[in-house]
Amino acid sequence: MAKAAVLSFLFLLAFISGGDLLAVDGLVNETFPNQKTWCLPKPSSDQATLLGNINFACSKVDCKIIQEGGSCFDPDTLFNHASVAMSLYYNAEGDNQWNCDFRGSGVIVITNPSYGNCIYP
Repeated sequence: MAKAAVLSFLFLLAFISGGDLLAVDGLVNETFPNQKTWCLPKPSSDQATLLGNINFACSKVDCKIIQEGGSCFDPDTLFNHASVAMSLYYNAEGDNQWNCDFRGSGVIVITNPSYGNCIYP
């Protein structure tokens, strides 16, 4: 019954968001254990939070792809760089829900955020 409620929530969320299904608090990993996921900053994250997330993640993983000349440098925004850095960290640490918390500023998504030559792990 609990899984049915989670599925209903996820499908409702997908409908509301126009088909881009976002899952918060690891619901996707528990409900769909084989689903590929990524960690992105919440759209409401402020610049200081984004910068802190980049600094933390890049102190733990190689973030060369968001440096000038890297495949994910453009667009050169804190939100874009935080998205890549947070996903790199989340992936390196095993795609666990707690590795996307970032003090409450991370969200787990199932829509691949890769674009152009920028391929998220």
